[in-house]
Amino acid sequence: MDRLIQAKRSVIPACDITLDAYEELVKQTADLPMVSAYKIGFSLGLGAGLPKVVEVTRRYTEKPLIYDHQKAATDIPATGKVFAKTLKDSGVEAVILFPQAGPATQRAWIEAMREYDLSLMVGGHMTHAQYKQSDGGYLTDEGILQIYRLAAEMNVQDYVVPGNRPDVIAYIRKEIESFGIQPRFYAPGFLSQGGSLEAADEVAGEHWHAIIGRAITQAANPRDAILELWPFA
Repeated sequence: MDRLIQAKRSVIPACDITLDAYEELVKQTADLPMVSAYKIGFSLGLGAGLPKVVEVTRRYTEKPLIYDHQKAATDIPATGKVFAKTLKDSGVEAVILFPQAGPATQRAWIEAMREYDLSLMVGGHMTHAQYKQSDGGYLTDEGILQIYRLAAEMNVQDYVVPGNRPDVIAYIRKEIESFGIQPRFYAPGFLSQGGSLEAADEVAGEHWHAIIGRAITQAANPRDAILELWPFA
């Protein structure tokens, strides 16, 4: 697919909230130019049903919806097509994959998303402590990096990186660029998780998008919260 988001930088609200709260959020923010898309988490997607979420969204905006299953692509390779068809039938335009189940699953699921004409973002590194092995987690540091490398080999252009780890963003960017790709980054981990938008901007390259959840969804007025937190013109 063509680039999902045309802006070079933008805000993507992470919507792990009720359907009523989501509708109010979209009503308040759909016209803001810095808001490019909405990320739908599993609590909203499974609780309300993706077709219903899409229906509610389209009352106010045609901005794209990104589904984050938290985490997709951790099953066997064959289920990728089932997952992709479910998303396509719902009206969702894009999906985040964290293919921690290995390269066979990663290849199959990326191919399935493409078969169903879905935009996809691939992530491997998360924002919290005790995730990778060197920090006391289960996944090896090299294995996490291999997720990004294989995605680059498959000409993936869009990647999820931890916004609260600018050092990791810079390292992953260097790895992906070694494959001749100028990556577009999607980064959670700001504000509530300690990340700085300005620090990420220094290392993320020309195209990157801030995924922000609680600082927006738990604000008394989400619209005002976005206008106050977004530091870029």
